This record gives sequence, C-alpha cells and structure tokens, in this order.
Amino acid sequence: MTKKAVVLGAYGFIGAACVRALQQEGFSVCGVGRSLSTAQKILPDLVWIIRDIATATVCDWQDIFSEADIVVNASGALQDGTRDNLTAIHETAVVAMCEALEGTRTKFIQISAAGVSDQAPTEFFRSKARGDARVMSSRLDWVVLRPVLVFGAQAYGGTALLRAAAAFPLVGPKIYPDAQVQTIHVDDLAKAVVQVAQGELGGCFVAELAEEGRQSFPDLTAKLRAWLGYPAWSTQVAIPGWMLTLSGRCADALGWLGWRSPLRTNALLSLESGITGDPEIWKSLGGVSLRALGESLAQMPATVQERSFARLYLMLPLAIGCLSLFWLLSGVFGLISFSAAKAVLTGQGMSGGFAGSAVLGGSMADLLLGVAVLFRRWTKTACLGMIAVSAGYLAAGTLLTPHLWADPLGVFVKVLPSMVLALLVTLVLEDR
Repeated sequence: MTKKAVVLGAYGFIGAACVRALQQEGFSVCGVGRSLSTAQKILPDLVWIIRDIATATVCDWQDIFSEADIVVNASGALQDGTRDNLTAIHETAVVAMCEALEGTRTKFIQISAAGVSDQAPTEFFRSKARGDARVMSSRLDWVVLRPVLVFGAQAYGGTALLRAAAAFPLVGPKIYPDAQVQTIHVDDLAKAVVQVAQGELGGCFVAELAEEGRQSFPDLTAKLRAWLGYPAWSTQVAIPGWMLTLSGRCADALGWLGWRSPLRTNALLSLESGITGDPEIWKSLGGVSLRALGESLAQMPATVQERSFARLYLMLPLAIGCLSLFWLLSGVFGLISFSAAKAVLTGQGMSGGFAGSAVLGGSMADLLLGVAVLFRRWTKTACLGMIAVSAGYLAAGTLLTPHLWADPLGVFVKVLPSMVLALLVTLVLEDR
C-alpha cells in the first residue's frame, strides 16, 4: 500500500529535495506552501495545498493531515520581517500541528538546525528550539533532524552568498577566520528524511546531520572558489567586525521591505558562532552515509551557469540601488529645476499649465518608481514601469526636442542604459 506524505514548505530549498526523494521511493506526496505561483513553478506536477503555515489553525492541519502517514516539516524562516514571523512559523505552527496529530499514528519529521538551544545567540535558533521541544514532549511518533549548513546544486540564501563570496574578483574577503563550518548536501538530507519516513530507524530521537570533517569559513570559501574554477586569490583582506555589523543591520532593514538577505544579523551571528554538529547519534542508528564537502563538490561540477550566477548575485542589490538613486534624483532635480524644465516645454509651444503639469507629473512618477523598486513585492513592477516611462520620455522628447539626441552630454542617450539595467533586474530577480 502506497504511503502518503505531506511536506510543509515543499517548494523551499530543502522541502523540494524531500518531495523528490520521497516520490522516487514510491511515496504519494502532497505539498503545502503559501504561494501558488511559486509552487506551480518549482513542482508543477505536485498536488498542492495552499496555506499560510504561520496562520493555519488546528482544524486546518487536521484536514491537511487527515490521510497522511508521514508529515515532514521543512518550513522555516531566517529572521522576522514583513513576510516572516519566527515565533509563528517555528513555534505556534508546530504546536498546532502536534495538536492536530494527537492520537494518530502519523510519523512527524521535524527538520530543525544544528545549534538550536534556548541560550542561542539568535531568535532563529531559540524559536527553533522551542518548536523542537514541543515536538519532543508530544506523544507522537516523532523524529527531529538537525542539519548543519545545507548546500546543493541550487543556489539559495546562504549558499548563494557563499558562492558570490568565492567568486569575488581580484581580492578575497576574509571574515570570521576562526569560525568552524560543517556541511551536508541537500540530497543527503533528503535521503535521511526518506530513511526515517520508511521507519528503518525507529522514532522519538534527535539526530544532528553533518559531514565528518570541518573547515574554517575561509577554507570553505577557498574550496568553493576552486570548485567554480577560479584561481586562488593572491591577496585576502580581513573585513572588520564593525563593517559586518553594519551590513547585518542594513540587511535587517531591507527585511522589512520584503527582502530575505542572507547577510541579516541572524545569519552573521550564526556563522560567527560556527555551524557544526555531532553526527555520532545518526551513525549509531544506522543512518545513511553523509558525504564530505569535497566529495559532494566533485559530484556536481561547476559550469558557466554557476560562475555567472555567482558573479551576478552581488550585482543585483547594487543594480537595484543604482536604479532607485537614479530615479529619485531625477524626480528631485525635476522639482528643483521646475521653472527651467517648464520653460523647455513652453518654448516648444505648450501652454504654461500643461507644461507645469507635465513636469510635476513626471517628477512625481520618478520619485514613486525610485521608492517602489526598493520594496521586494513591487520591484519587478517598478522596473517595468521605469522602462515604460523611459520609453515615453524618449518618444515625447523625440517629437518635441529631437535635437537633444545630439546633445554632447547625451541627455537622451543616457536613458537607454538605465532601461537595459531595469530589464536586467527583472530577468534575474527570482530567488527560487
């Protein structure tokens, strides 16, 4: 009889790998996520239940889990923001799930993280620890898996940032030289989930999943750079702590604009403390073998796609910042030079009222686009708006002041690169 599995966070980096591994072993899988468009893009053939995990009730979970033999909780968030609430996702939701499963024989697999504890330096680990504690105190058939740094062929979040750091040109950034890091390939984590789901290892245990060896963060970055095919840096520059702290604070602020930057304070504090685990319990139970970093990298050779992504990853925030600054300044200068801009239009035969309205409207549109592009949910729309408005400016300018195409300062010509930059941002904006 085919066993049925429900995977929460099924279109995430870890969740999607678990879905595929369970399907390969013959499980009937249903995914739970909060975005239908993302779900259908990542796993279009999967049966989906669209719910906001953070707000789902016990009754919701009872309906979702009604026929499940296995529940895999691969949902999670790094830090509080407009799109995420750590307590709601890591604790409140887990409490509701456990209540919904009380009295059933469903196996509950909680994917947590190595290093969780009530005294951990970040709320990510503390909230994960509270959720784990609720699972462990239940009467369910439960297992808690705590992986270390998870990476795979897909670049996402912290692993994407690692690739970008490894591909940094000319000079290597050196941060947290004493931090020790262990890794696990996402496919090995998915195999571990399948092994637990098949009941081979029993239940009611906590196991950390990690490779045998460990390396410093600079060594990890150097290995990834060699994997990408770049020569070793001739020079590395230590990044001072205050700069990392400032970067974290800036990334935290961007979190409230909808961006999930891997540079947020929680991630940096976790890295500073080291990302390590003890795989002895997993080994003693007979768990699947977990590959070392070098072996994993050798089995997924880097191509031009990986190198291109690594270089582009750090350029995206720079491109968005440049677009925002360009349009904000354009709007501000239009208002400051209102009279001069109006005079250009009236000089072409427009009425004063129409010319003033055109200058004011254009400046306000510029300011709106410059602000909107900073909000994650509006970035793509704002970029498309920038392209449309720029095209409108050029069309109107060509009709009214065609001589400006030959202006030595490139008044019209300089608009074209900004349109291309906005188009580029729309094409590389996806994070899954």
